[in-house]
Amino acid sequence: MVTMESVERFLGGRRFAVVGASDGKDNFGGTIYRELRSHGYDVVAVNPHADRVAGDPCVPDLASVPAPPVDGAVLVVHPDIAVEAVRACIDLGIPRVWLFKGIGGAGAVSDEVVRLCEDNGIDVVAGACPLMFLEPVGWFHRVHRATRRLNGSLVARAA
Repeated sequence: MVTMESVERFLGGRRFAVVGASDGKDNFGGTIYRELRSHGYDVVAVNPHADRVAGDPCVPDLASVPAPPVDGAVLVVHPDIAVEAVRACIDLGIPRVWLFKGIGGAGAVSDEVVRLCEDNGIDVVAGACPLMFLEPVGWFHRVHRATRRLNGSLVARAA
């Protein structure tokens, strides 16, 4: 379950790493990177298989992100890679992680990844798309957000 509180805490930061971003045609990490940048966030693309994303430099791993430190990391990768990325977040003191999950598939979410975040004090948004919350929200993402509210996987406030 995702709470609006966790979303607001995450998006209250100003500098993010987007792990898994590329310029590949079907790469949603690249889409998230570009959207965060267009909304005024300072973003760093992280992908060992890319040199640039949207014309900007891309670093191979979280340890290579130049200063200043990031406020959070958006993980748009397979859950196995997400485990490694969360371990890097722990080592680097990155306080927030957004585990991307679109429609269908696990995205970056797994019980192991969520537990690793929670056990190490990382504030985690587990299983949503940041584009559902970047205003103005496009029609597709408004529908996606409304659907998640109806099915109970997104709540306004934690009980």
